[in-house]
Amino acid sequence: MKLSHIITLGVIILIINAGISLILINQFRPRPAPIPTIFNDPDTPCDSTGISRQNAITRAVAEVAPAVVSVNVIKTQIVRGRIPSNFGFFGFFDFFGPVRRQVQSIGSGVIYDPEGYVITNAHVVKGAADIKIVLPDQREFDAELIGIDDIHDIAKLRIRSSQLPVARLGNSDNLMVGEWSIALGNPYGYLMNDSQPSVTVGVISALGRNISQDQGGSQYLNMIQTDTAINQGNSGGPLVNIQGEVIGINTFIFSETGGSIGLGFAIPINTVKDLMAAL
Repeated sequence: MKLSHIITLGVIILIINAGISLILINQFRPRPAPIPTIFNDPDTPCDSTGISRQNAITRAVAEVAPAVVSVNVIKTQIVRGRIPSNFGFFGFFDFFGPVRRQVQSIGSGVIYDPEGYVITNAHVVKGAADIKIVLPDQREFDAELIGIDDIHDIAKLRIRSSQLPVARLGNSDNLMVGEWSIALGNPYGYLMNDSQPSVTVGVISALGRNISQDQGGSQYLNMIQTDTAINQGNSGGPLVNIQGEVIGINTFIFSETGGSIGLGFAIPINTVKDLMAAL
């Protein structure tokens, strides 16, 4: 055999051996663990670029929202009766005796205990002849008024059921001005006819606000001020931090128009815990 043929054959054998060696090395080399990405979870909502739309706010809302309830109230009001008159511009004249009428109103609340205890504002349920709690999952319950504190504007209700969603109560003593705050409730729920809570987002604007007593004698001390939008029907709903913990109970706003102008106030949840224990 010619020398050139022998050399060529040797080169071919070396190339084949090298290829087999590379295949065997790659076959048994430990594979690195896959890098976690948003695509590993098929339930993670993504936009067209593949970027997750979930964030701390959406997670906090998802945790608390099932425990935010609509508080539907029927109250009996006493009004002076009037009958029509044909005496010129006077239009009406009074007749003796009051007239009772039933009016319907709506507020918000939050379930804070698996035994069915609910926090709301006293002014939401004061004078109620009937209280009905509606959960976001459409379940409805007649509520029992356990206790009411008009001075601090807090009321404690109870519904009887099992497997109730419960919101976690946080710590309002370590709040920071400027941190995110989330309000959940049922503003204008009587118009929307929907028990799913609305969500608004803002920041803690100030702490320790003391508000003068209203005409009913209520005391609003050490209040949380927030620019998170709070409107009619939000009363009694939770103010929540970015961890999904209830840090306050939305109570009232300052407004010349009746709508939110960014001056909302919530009772600190640590104050509420003490009041709930006493009721």
